[in-house]
Amino acid sequence: MSRAQLMQGNQACALGALAAGVRFFAGYPITPSTEIAEILAELLPELGGKFIQMEDEIASMGAVCGASLAGIKAITATSGPGFSLKQELIGYAAMAEIPLVVVNVQRMGPSTGLPTAPAQGDVMQARWGTHGDRGVIALAPSSVRECFDIMVKAVNFSEWLRVPVVLLLDEVIGHMRERVELPDSEEIEVLTRKRPVVSPEEYLPYKPDADGVPPLSAFGDGYLPHVTGLVHGYDGLPISEDAVVTDELIRRLHTKIERVQDELTLYSDLFMEDAELVVIAYGCTARAATAAVKEAHGQGMKVGLLKLITIWPFPRKMVEEVGQKAWRVIVPEMNYGQLVGEIERYIPRQKVISVTRIDGELFTPEEILRPLFVAAGGERA
Repeated sequence: MSRAQLMQGNQACALGALAAGVRFFAGYPITPSTEIAEILAELLPELGGKFIQMEDEIASMGAVCGASLAGIKAITATSGPGFSLKQELIGYAAMAEIPLVVVNVQRMGPSTGLPTAPAQGDVMQARWGTHGDRGVIALAPSSVRECFDIMVKAVNFSEWLRVPVVLLLDEVIGHMRERVELPDSEEIEVLTRKRPVVSPEEYLPYKPDADGVPPLSAFGDGYLPHVTGLVHGYDGLPISEDAVVTDELIRRLHTKIERVQDELTLYSDLFMEDAELVVIAYGCTARAATAAVKEAHGQGMKVGLLKLITIWPFPRKMVEEVGQKAWRVIVPEMNYGQLVGEIERYIPRQKVISVTRIDGELFTPEEILRPLFVAAGGERA
C-alpha cells in the first residue's frame, strides 16, 4: 500500500521515469532541473540502469538517442538554455523516430534570464523549436502528483508512437513540495515499443504498421537497421529528391500522432457544465486559476476552468467547443502571450482575453479574478 510523502515536483518526475521503466539518463546540470539528475544518479544504478553526466546539453541529447536505439528507455532533463541547445537532436530524433523524453523545467528568459524564477516561455519552442515539420507531443503537469503521473504518460507515449516527447514543467512545479501518495507499481500502466516480428532478412526499419508506427529493433539484436536524419525509405537508406517518399514520410510523422489525438489529450476541468466565462490555463498558472474560479463560482458567477495538460498536439476540438458555449475566455500565461495565439485560431478573438505576467513572479488568484469580473460586467476591476 502506498503511503503519503512530502515530495518535490522534480523528485516525483524522476520517480515517475523509473516507474515507467526508464533505465538511462544523460544530462548536464542546469537550474531548475538539476534535482532530476541528482536523484536518478543515485537511483538508476540500484535498478541496473545507467546515469551519465555529459559535457553539455548537445552531447546529452546524443547519448539518450543512442541509448534508446540500443533498446533502453531513456530521458534527459534541462531548462530553457539547454532546451535550445537540444533542438537539433530533437529534430533528429523526430525524423529517425527515436522514442525518448526531454524534461524542460522552464525558467525566466531569454538567454540566462532569471535562473531561479518561474516562467512558461518555452511553449512555442516545444512546438516549433526544431527546423522543418513534424508531429509533436508536449505535456504540462501542474502538481507534484501530476509530475509523477504525466512523466509515466510521457514515456508511454514516446514508446507507443516512436517520438520524442517534451515534458514542460516550470520552476514552481519542479521545486514545490506537496503531500502525495504515489500509486503502487501494479496500478501503473507501462508501455513498451513494438519490436519486429519478422526475420532479420525481411525487416525494414521504417516500414510502418497499420497505425503508422514502424516496429523498432534494438542495436545488437541481430537486425541491421540504418538510422539517419536524412529523408529515407522504408529501408532507412537516404533517398535523393524523391517527392513521393518525402511526402509520405513527413505526413506520417504528423498523422501517426494526429490519428490518436483523443487518447493523447489529457486535461481536467472545473464547473464547466454551465460556464459562460471560462479560464484556460496550464502548469503553475492553473493553480492560481483554480483558486480564482472557485472564488468566483462561490459568488454565483457561471465560470469554469479548463486545465490543459496536453499542450501539443493542441486540443483543437475541445477548445472550439469552449468557444461555442462561452462568451468570454480568459487565458493567463507566464509569458508574453504564447498559447493564447493558438487558442485564437479556434475561438473568435473578440471573445478571448489574454492575461500575461513576465516579471518572474507567480500569478495570484486576484490577478485572474480581475478580468473575470470585468468580463462579467461587475463593478470590481
